[in-house]
Amino acid sequence: MSETIETYFARQIDWSRETFGPDERTRGVLDHIRKELAEIEAKPHDLSEWIDVVILAMDGFWRHGGTADDLLPALLAKQRKNMARQWPDWRTAPKDRAIEHVRAALPEDKNESYCRDAEQRRRLS
Repeated sequence: MSETIETYFARQIDWSRETFGPDERTRGVLDHIRKELAEIEAKPHDLSEWIDVVILAMDGFWRHGGTADDLLPALLAKQRKNMARQWPDWRTAPKDRAIEHVRAALPEDKNESYCRDAEQRRRLS
């Protein structure tokens, strides 16, 4: 039987829950990501450090409600969303700064109810 992203992630979730506990651990996961980012800055061609960030992001994903079966659909949905956005010409952007999508102006009232619900905010990001 071949490995799928779902079977890999289900095994990773089980191991992570057993090893680090079942809590959200938001600050702990973010702290670990920051440490891995520093390692990437020191050795940007060490691909294992990039994979560490991927694994930690996946850890945060399941700890905040995602499942192994949710991961690939969430990745595909986010990819479609990003591909549909407008982006500035990369040739005009500084190489040491993030290239962010063009953001549309919010309505005058900023539509406060728009982001009040945490679940809605997650769906919109």
